[in-house]
Amino acid sequence: MLEQIKESHPLVYSHFMNLPDGSGESALAQVAALDRYWDHSHQGPPSRVVLRGDELPEGVDIQGDFDLLYAGATLSLLHAAVMAERYGKTVLLVDRHVAGQSTRDWNISRGELLKLQETGVFSEAELDSVIVRTYKTGWVEFASGGERQKRLFIDNVLDCAVDADKLLGMAREKLLAGSSSRICDMTSFQRCFTFPDHVVVEVSDRSGALSYYRAQVLIDGMGVMSPVAMQLNRGRPHTHVCPTVGTIASGFEDADYDVGEILASTAPADFSAGSGRQLIWEGFPARGREYITYLFFYDAVDSDNDKSLLGLFETYFQLLSDYKKPGRDFTIHRPVFGIIPAYSHDGLGRTREIAADRILLFGDAAALGSPLTFCGFGSMVRNMARLTAGLDRALGAAALSKKDLEAISAYEPNVASMANLMKYMCFDARTDAPNFVNELMNEVMIVLDALPQRYRQAMFRDEMRLDELVTVLLKVAARYPRVLKATWDKLGVGGSVTFVKNLAGWALSSTR
Repeated sequence: MLEQIKESHPLVYSHFMNLPDGSGESALAQVAALDRYWDHSHQGPPSRVVLRGDELPEGVDIQGDFDLLYAGATLSLLHAAVMAERYGKTVLLVDRHVAGQSTRDWNISRGELLKLQETGVFSEAELDSVIVRTYKTGWVEFASGGERQKRLFIDNVLDCAVDADKLLGMAREKLLAGSSSRICDMTSFQRCFTFPDHVVVEVSDRSGALSYYRAQVLIDGMGVMSPVAMQLNRGRPHTHVCPTVGTIASGFEDADYDVGEILASTAPADFSAGSGRQLIWEGFPARGREYITYLFFYDAVDSDNDKSLLGLFETYFQLLSDYKKPGRDFTIHRPVFGIIPAYSHDGLGRTREIAADRILLFGDAAALGSPLTFCGFGSMVRNMARLTAGLDRALGAAALSKKDLEAISAYEPNVASMANLMKYMCFDARTDAPNFVNELMNEVMIVLDALPQRYRQAMFRDEMRLDELVTVLLKVAARYPRVLKATWDKLGVGGSVTFVKNLAGWALSSTR
């Protein structure tokens, strides 16, 4: 694999091989493993991993009984810690890597982070301790040139850099504090077998040896590559994706450690890897002199663009100096990367499958986070108290059918409606001029700049009310009438009807 990457992605190879502690090879292996998502998503019918109880192999040895078995341990580790410590549930958590180690870091506002206090498990002091830097303000700017280019400043949005591994490590300690809960690192989910009163989960260790555990509920936290999500959604668990790569590095000549760069573009659409994609940067100060830069783009899953992380990392290293200039002492401390999923719900409410009898999907496996701000962390934090309390009630009442568990969901109608705005960010050469996304976003920023600060904060914290969104849409249409034709061109009849359905569902919900 390394020799192949050296030939096909030389910049990726050279930078990763210079990572500290010889971590480059394992990081490349993780990137390559995520890139296999694209193979899985195009290989025909999904694998059957959710099976009936009568399909369980005869004579298997059940090695433990638990209330909850979590497959995957990034954001779900926070949920598991609450269920174990506050609600006293017995928990088994398995992860194919080391539970509590993330391939991304997180940004959030302090007020949002402190919502974890509502669980009764994390204290304010503990949560403050994972914030490694807070900066004064942030901005959004899209490169279109001329007087219509607008840098929009936003306060109290993504202004706290969070040490993800420290927060997850804290959750790991809380989970293990009770003697009845366990974590199995380097252990992969294989299949599950559903019975009327329990589920049996088959897992394998690194040698391939199989083990079987019984639980009341399986929590799927396996992220974008979840085979359970693939099966439940008939091979189409996502409609859109946001491939994201970047680094935590030091030694930039032009990094401002007092400001977060929430969204920034430096050029029109890029045509080097398919029919076209609008590349967007993000930059956040981190611990000490460290600075996090991300490169990403929004896209439909079925476009012809190269959405591989290896390919995007190669582009990242090619274009980094156009965004931030590495100095003589430029040093990469570790890479950050992921495929953030999005789902466009074609209905008045949630249309994606997120549960089956005794099975519940969370995080990226459920794909209910914002498709515009792509923050699964924010979604989990906002909904943590409700999700954990809801699952505790369901367990107590033995109400664990598909219908029961579907009610324990991070679905938010305002967030779901943002999927329609995300589609404008997906460049399409069939309908868009090369600078379309940049021009449209500048008009949006100009409109937001003329409105009270709460509008921009609500949009980027997934807190926007329906009347606020309608106000923004109408003002953008008045300033930029071409957006009306673009709506028809990009969304078509079906997409336009979906947009109306989403807005109507929002209007009818209790979270207007």
